Formats: sequence, structure tokens, C-alpha cells
Amino acid sequence: MKILTWNINGIRTFKNGIKKILDSFDADIICVQETKVTRDLLDEKTAIVDGYNSYFSFSRGRSGYSGVATYCKDTATPFLAEEGLTGLLANQGEAVGCYGVQVELSSEEPLALDNEGRAVITQHHFIGKDGPQKLTVINVYCPRADPDKPERKQYKLQFYQLLQCRAEAILSSGSHVIVLGDVNTSHRPIDHCDPDDVDNFEDNPGRKWLDHFLFGTAEKTENGNTEDELTDISQKSASGGKFVDSFRHFHPKCSNAFTCWSTLTGARQTNYGTRIDYILADHCLVKSAFFGVDIMPEVEGSDHCPVWAQLSCTLRSSPKCPPMCTRHMPEFTGRQQKLSRFFVKVSEKERFSKVSEESLPGSQDSGEIRENLNPVVQGNSVAKKRPTCREKDANASKAKRSNQMKTEGNAKGSLLAFFKPKQTPSIPSIGNLSPKQTKSSEDSPGSESDVRSCPSDVQTETNLSLVTEMETENQDEVEGESTSIVKSKDCKKGPCTGFWKAVLHGPPQPPLCKSHNEPCVLRTVKKAGPNLGRQFFVCACPQGHASNPQARCNFFAWVDKGK
Repeated sequence: MKILTWNINGIRTFKNGIKKILDSFDADIICVQETKVTRDLLDEKTAIVDGYNSYFSFSRGRSGYSGVATYCKDTATPFLAEEGLTGLLANQGEAVGCYGVQVELSSEEPLALDNEGRAVITQHHFIGKDGPQKLTVINVYCPRADPDKPERKQYKLQFYQLLQCRAEAILSSGSHVIVLGDVNTSHRPIDHCDPDDVDNFEDNPGRKWLDHFLFGTAEKTENGNTEDELTDISQKSASGGKFVDSFRHFHPKCSNAFTCWSTLTGARQTNYGTRIDYILADHCLVKSAFFGVDIMPEVEGSDHCPVWAQLSCTLRSSPKCPPMCTRHMPEFTGRQQKLSRFFVKVSEKERFSKVSEESLPGSQDSGEIRENLNPVVQGNSVAKKRPTCREKDANASKAKRSNQMKTEGNAKGSLLAFFKPKQTPSIPSIGNLSPKQTKSSEDSPGSESDVRSCPSDVQTETNLSLVTEMETENQDEVEGESTSIVKSKDCKKGPCTGFWKAVLHGPPQPPLCKSHNEPCVLRTVKKAGPNLGRQFFVCACPQGHASNPQARCNFFAWVDKGK
């Protein structure tokens, strides 16, 4: 059996095909965190993968935030599955159970701890050295403590306490337990890239909780714990922690083994990170079944890397998926037809067989079915049903609309007609006006009073002057346009260029850092405070330890507002 955990930093990590990535891990149970997808945005390709059954937990307060999912091979289908740690999100009779005593929590806090979609629990059956046994896998994405939000630090500690309470309660019921995922706390100085830079490293509340949750912190050999050490651990577990950090069990002195790096500073290039992704298991299971654990820093696509564990036990698959499985979601259970089905021509034979299958026995014989499917042919004409009044009205309206569309189509012409400039109607000279045209202009209601109030000679002079003025205005407009074009060309070549250069400075020239003598990169302060929005230059190299010459130097320079 192989189990794997990975903080994918968004389900879009699987953009090249989720099945291809899942198959590449060759694991029976794959737990992912920080899916950043809500139920309304979950698509069928992600929820239902051929060869796997999946179980999702969504954030109910914020979209594109948190979320975990567990993918199990069909050969490792769990018997039970549950969302959350409190039991408030589980259906009666379908939950894993064993909630323990949730002390020091008010009535509103448990639901708040489960509303961010941070836990999925699956329970499996396996055959080990001691025969059939139960295995409960708790996939968690523990909260991050934001230094600027003290309430989040309290939220994180409460989540830790709830996780420990639930895990120990399930362990006490007789099931083996594996807690895996992003715990968001590096346990020991060896798990941090620069522990000297962290204030009060040992006094961190998250690390104190890990000390209480885990045991076996004594020095171990490179091959793992000895029998005497495991016996000592078992004695300590009665009053202390009951779980083992499986990676440190097999690699107690392995340094620079990190699972998370900052993408903003390019810290992965210099391996300047932390180990905050764990596979934690009860010590009896580690002793009897675990035989290999490691990290996979070569796998990219996220700011975290996967962690896997190999166990010498065989999982038994459940005959059916638990109700929480995505296959049972109403939006994925129906037999949805493909769009291409609507464009496939169904033959008469298929229609006849379909009707005959659906009809009741003895309700119609084959001859009657054929008559209902195909109208009776009389000679060369088909006997048509007499149209009703409503059908006549509908046909008349259709004919009217088709004629109207034809008329509009002839009037509008081709599509290019919309882009042709409209021609200005030319005013004919008075001498060329025919008597009919003169009469129609006299009879028009808009010009009747003007024409009758002045003699014909005066009217002719007035029209001639109007034509002359319009021609002059059109000529002035053309001359004005040409003049403006010339002026705009002159402006581009003239002092306008210098004006805009003086107004728009453009980005400032980057200085050279002192250590590498390379151009720096421009950054902007996004943290709330007096310097919000200010720009500054820093070294362009990736972040790393101070002793690494290829890492970022301490060059820093503010950008002056006047430059």
C-alpha cells in the first residue's frame, strides 16, 4: 500500500489532466490540500476520475480558499467517509464517529472550525501481519497563523486541539490512524531553513502542540528506531503524544529536507524552505507496517512538494462507495446526454425498436406502431392532418416573419454596407429642377410658408446662396481636416514629444546590487501601513541563506517619488 499527500495550491495544478498526474504517483490513497474550489465550481472531470473515487471538503465562507480532497483507487475504496472533524457536517449513520470530548470550545466554535473545508476522513480495511484491521486516514489542511491577525493564531490552536481530540478518539476505538497533510508548522530547527532568523523558535505555540502530539524526539539511528527505543516510546505515549513523524523515523538526521518554499522570492532555487507537510501515524502502525517514507522535491507545479509513505499491508476495497463520494452528488449522478446526440439522425428501425420496448405488452401491435410513426402514403402524396385554427395562425405569422426578414435583408444588403461611409445628399441646382420637383417642394409641409411668402426670383437667389454656403463649409471642413492632420504630424515631431516625456517618466532605471553587480528588481509595498504603495529595489537573486553566495544580498533602496 502506498499513500501520498500534496498541497497542490489550487486544483488548476492538474491542468494537463488529473488522471495522468494521479497515475504517475502510483499510490492507493492520494490526499491533496488547498484545492481552492467550491462545490458550485467543481467540474465533473475533477470530481469523477476513471479508476478513482474522490471525497471533497469545501470552504463555505470564502470562494477560492482552502479545501481538501482525497482520491482513492477503486481497489482501495473506503468503507466510510466523513467531512470535517466535529461531526456537524456528517449525516447520521454514515459517519466514521469517535469524536472524543471536545473541551474548551463554545457552541459556535466547532462549526467555525469545519466551515473552511480543512478535513476529510476516510476509513479503510486492510490485512496486515495481525489479520484484518481498520485504518482511518485524516487528510487535513491546518490553518496558518497570520501575524497581523491575532484571532487566527487562536483559531489555529483550536484546530490543533480538535484534530488531536478526534485522532486520539479514533485510535482508542481500535482503528489505526494516519494524520497527513499540510500542518503549517515546522517541528524542529532541522526542519527550517534558517531557525536563527525566527524569534523564539522553541516557544512557538504550534511547535509546543507538536511536541505534545508527537513522541520519539530522542536521537535515532539512520536506519530508524530500535526495538528498545520503540518500547520507550510506547511507555511515553501513555502520558504524552501517540503519533510518530514517519519521515523523521526513517531520516532522523536528514537536513535540507524541505517541502515548502516561497514562490515570490524564488526560494526553491536555493532550497530555502521549511518542512511543514507530514505523514503522522500511530507508533504501532509505524512499527508493524511502514517500511519507507520520503519527499519528492523534484515534483513542481505548487509551492509544496509531495510526501509519500509505503506500507506492507494490503487494502480491502469496499463493494460500494460511501455516500460522501462525489459520484453520489446530484449534479454528477444523472445520465447527461452529449450535445452531439442531438445532431445524430435516428433511423426508423431504432425508433421502432425503442417504441416497442417502451410500450406495454399487448397495447399495440407492430402494424399500429408503424402507422403512428409514419403517415399513410396515398399514391405519391402523404395524407396530412388538417391544420387547426391555431396552426393556421402560427403558419401565417411564420410566413409574415419570413417575408419581413427577406425585405429587410434586401434593404440592408451585404455586411460590408454597414462599413461604407454614408453619401451626403447633393443639392441639385435650381435650373435643373423639373416642374414636378418644384411642385413637390412647394407642397411639402415644411417649406410651404417660406415658398409662398417670397417671389420666385428671391427664392432662387436664396437657394443659390444656400448652396454656395454649404459648398464653402464643406471645403472649409476638408481644409480644416487636412490642416489638423498636418498639425498633428508636426506635434508628433515637435515639442509635444518632449512634453509627454516630461509628464510620463516611465519606470526608473534599476540600480546594480553591490554583491552581484546585477540590475535589481522593482517591488511595491502591499502591506498596510505608512509605506503602502511605495516602490523599492532589491537584489534580483533568489532568497537563500546568508552563507550562500548565489542567494539574494541585503541590497535595498527606496524609489524617490520625484524620479
